Amino acid sequence: MIVLVIGGGGREHAIVRKLKESKKIDHIYCAPGNGGIAKDAECVDIKATDLVRMLAFAKEHAVDFAVVAPDDPLVLGMVDAFEAAGIRTFGPDKKAAEIEGSKVFSKNLMKKYQIPTADYAVFDDPADVLRYIREKDQYPTVIKADGLALGKGVVIAQNLEEAEAAVHSIMEDKIFGASGNKVVVEEFLTGPEVSVLAFTDGNCIKPMISSMDHKRVFDGNLGPNTGGMGTIAPNPFYTEADAQVCMEKIFLPTIRAMKSEGRTFKGCLYFGLMLTPQGPKVIEYNCRFGDPETQVVLPLLKTDLFEIFEAIYENRLEELSIEWRDGAAACVVMASGGYPKKYITGLPITGLNPDGQLDGVTVYHAGTKLADDGGMQTAGGRVLGVTAVGADLPEALERAYAGVARIDFTAAHYRHDIGTAYHR
Repeated sequence: MIVLVIGGGGREHAIVRKLKESKKIDHIYCAPGNGGIAKDAECVDIKATDLVRMLAFAKEHAVDFAVVAPDDPLVLGMVDAFEAAGIRTFGPDKKAAEIEGSKVFSKNLMKKYQIPTADYAVFDDPADVLRYIREKDQYPTVIKADGLALGKGVVIAQNLEEAEAAVHSIMEDKIFGASGNKVVVEEFLTGPEVSVLAFTDGNCIKPMISSMDHKRVFDGNLGPNTGGMGTIAPNPFYTEADAQVCMEKIFLPTIRAMKSEGRTFKGCLYFGLMLTPQGPKVIEYNCRFGDPETQVVLPLLKTDLFEIFEAIYENRLEELSIEWRDGAAACVVMASGGYPKKYITGLPITGLNPDGQLDGVTVYHAGTKLADDGGMQTAGGRVLGVTAVGADLPEALERAYAGVARIDFTAAHYRHDIGTAYHR
């Protein structure tokens, strides 16, 4: 098999490395890939959103199976284009990807099918939003851009001044472009957050091991939201009882709702959950593997990932038994100083071996490029995800941080408290 993985971050590196374990695959292309992925797959310099060039490349190079990993190309309809050309593809089609592509759509879906979520209101006029927020006078309040915003389109406003600034930047300054034409204002939920990725073929749904992302840039959950500064799996707060409730009230109802709407979802469906005093509720859906959740979930997967992708494509997921490793995994993200705001790229990275790795841990490359001398350089905000597996969470964290200590680049920034508040 010749496989093409579309995307170029840490999530895609985790997918590529897991696919490399499959005996069914002869060659993996990754477009656009990055410096670290280039050690594990043949990288192709095509933007993930360039549907025309990507499809032409796949045809020219006799790609047997494509994996569309990021949200942008899924929402644009890349899966539709590949399947129309007769290329088997993993990921939801354009209609199904709307579950992430529009917060308004997903909130209305949950309301219609009574899937537990936060109370909300939708607006397309800044003045109306602010009038509503002033009248409610409840803080914190959550303000979300309707469309895709690189995981950064959510503001938790602590007061009216912060709410006004958020509405102004999203709806008037258009910092997220057309994604901010509408906003959703939600009640603020409390409780532990849980990420659950799930394999589904539209009929059967099989959740993966739960995880916990750490969104804030600084220790103690302080500072602005990021794409994710680290993850742990399994999530220590997510019990068997929670999993059962979620299956009955959230997971199955969601795929049935999508099917009823003529938007059958096939691929990886991400459930961002809050374990509230009233029970689990949905914070958000994503139409793909989470980043950096994938970097702690896939290392615990024993079953051939490509066999799962094939089973989903062929609508026989129910027949497949998916096995997981015991123990825990932890990922610490090393980011460029200044992220998620301004930062410098092109800085040399030291401490990695020639394969961009370290003994005892797996280094997933998120924002790297190969230098002319064959070394590795920074090329993004989130640079590396240093992941380790252990018998339990403390062991996994100890190994991951030991790996971080051996890697360096100028102004490298990482959190020192990933998972530490959740030891049991």
